[in-house]
Amino acid sequence: MSQVFDVLIIGAGLSGIGAATHLARECPDKSVVVLERRNAVGGTWDLFRYPGIRSDTDMMSFCFKFRLWDRLKVMADGSSLRQYIQDTAREYGVDKKVQFGLKTTAMDWNSAEQCWHVTATQEATGAVKTFKARFLVGATGYYDYDRGFLPDFPGMDRYQGQRIHPQFWPENLDYAGKRVVVIGSGATAVTVVPSMAATAAHVTMLQRSPSYVFSLPDHDALSALLLKFLPKHWVFALARKRNILLQRMIYLASKRWPERARAFLLNSVRKQLGANADMSHFTPRYMPWDERLCAVPDGDLFAAIREGRASVVTDQIETFNETGIRLKSGRQLDADIIVTATGLRIQVLGGAQLSIDGQPRPIGSGMTYKGVLMQDVPNMAWIIGYTNASWTLKADLASSYICRLIKQMDARGATVAIPRAPADQVESESILSSLGSGYVQRGQALLPRQGRDLPWRVLHHYGKDRRMLLSQPVDDGALEFQPAKALAA
Repeated sequence: MSQVFDVLIIGAGLSGIGAATHLARECPDKSVVVLERRNAVGGTWDLFRYPGIRSDTDMMSFCFKFRLWDRLKVMADGSSLRQYIQDTAREYGVDKKVQFGLKTTAMDWNSAEQCWHVTATQEATGAVKTFKARFLVGATGYYDYDRGFLPDFPGMDRYQGQRIHPQFWPENLDYAGKRVVVIGSGATAVTVVPSMAATAAHVTMLQRSPSYVFSLPDHDALSALLLKFLPKHWVFALARKRNILLQRMIYLASKRWPERARAFLLNSVRKQLGANADMSHFTPRYMPWDERLCAVPDGDLFAAIREGRASVVTDQIETFNETGIRLKSGRQLDADIIVTATGLRIQVLGGAQLSIDGQPRPIGSGMTYKGVLMQDVPNMAWIIGYTNASWTLKADLASSYICRLIKQMDARGATVAIPRAPADQVESESILSSLGSGYVQRGQALLPRQGRDLPWRVLHHYGKDRRMLLSQPVDDGALEFQPAKALAA
């Protein structure tokens, strides 16, 4: 407790390492500590080890803006992503600022001292450590790392085979020559199915309802061509700008002309599967981007289905039994292994308790300011990436804004900055309410509220966020700045 850090970051995943690196580059005079529960850098990409795990968007836009992805592979596998984050931390000296094995359990703002008291438990020993910091950054994402979502399917205890949740994949699982059923239709399921189908006897993707799935080339042919004529950095900087623009145009076009976008996506699937394909398995009830789209590299899922190594069943589970699953249609799916890719649970700040002067302050009780700071909470940011684009695009913007804010506080001699909102701004829905994904709907109460107007409304719009966070004045009248002497007495 003797040292007071300038900034304390919770989480050493993509967001946490990104924030620490921005601070090292833009605020090199600030002391920074990163608390990480796991024993390695990487966050989600260190935890998730299921077959085929990879980025769910292209790496040109998923990479950090200050350290470009310089490979021609478009969707990176989990180990490559993990290495990319670790190499970034090492290159900027951020790895030396991480304290591993610490689960953050509580964070309390002390108004008298004008700093955060952060409590963490060393999970290996049970020892409790407390840190002090002037500014707090939550970089834990919004997933529960201890529990995945698993519906209470009838008869699960009767099943005699192996049941696995992708979030906790057993090391060295042998599924060669085995019958596999994967329950789910989201990004995890469409990744696991073709990967397991390479050696399994057969893999069945069992879904209650379809998702939009589209094929993304896994080799950047245009960049490969340009590398023959242009410097490497130019080529991958152009690739990043190109992909960000394309991504945004596709999203906006899908929202403006949903029927056309739907027809385009379904026609693309039909071309991949062939004229005799049963399109009922790939025709969702909702419109594109009401939930995230699932990208598959080089159509690997469609290839596995075409070649008979995988199949899709759209039905509902009546019960598990000794040999597999009986469906409500009466069909029986026997399986040696059942993978429950049934989703994630939302958790904010890694489950730690947030309080101000000892009074609990749930994240879900207030709004966010510019999608980064927390309403009425002093000196605190929570980094949340995009749901309709690459996560890192928003994480990078948020980290840059945090640096701008800290510099502004220094320039005006302030030690505290608190976002204050008008009384009529808060709305009932959460900042992710526009996304219909099951895990978001189940966790609505835990997430910050949406605001009526900017800067309290979260737009999920890269262009507008970029202007708001990087160009508009930090002191916009919504932040209350306090000097050290204001609370020193």
